[in-house]
Amino acid sequence: MDDAGPDALREAIRDMHGCHSRWVESVAVREASRSRLWEGEVQVFELTGHPVAKRCYAWSYPVGSTTRRIVALLHSPHVDSPAAAVRAFLEADARTMKN
Repeated sequence: MDDAGPDALREAIRDMHGCHSRWVESVAVREASRSRLWEGEVQVFELTGHPVAKRCYAWSYPVGSTTRRIVALLHSPHVDSPAAAVRAFLEADARTMKN
């Protein structure tokens, strides 16, 4: 399970996407994008009460020595798996770092 813990991930999903979630599984992912490697576990959640998405892919990573950032991406045609969620995150993060 993610270092942030399942309750923190569920709370983040509720805060970000306005719906409840239920943990389904943990999937090991290894993705490389633009000379950056991400390796870890993505937590898959089933959503209830979201108007469009039925699944969400969530994980956290450290920011500084005491804080974690939580990522929670909704399932969509372009984000249709845990690996695709990590790829989308890495691409968006690279664009943000360029600006």
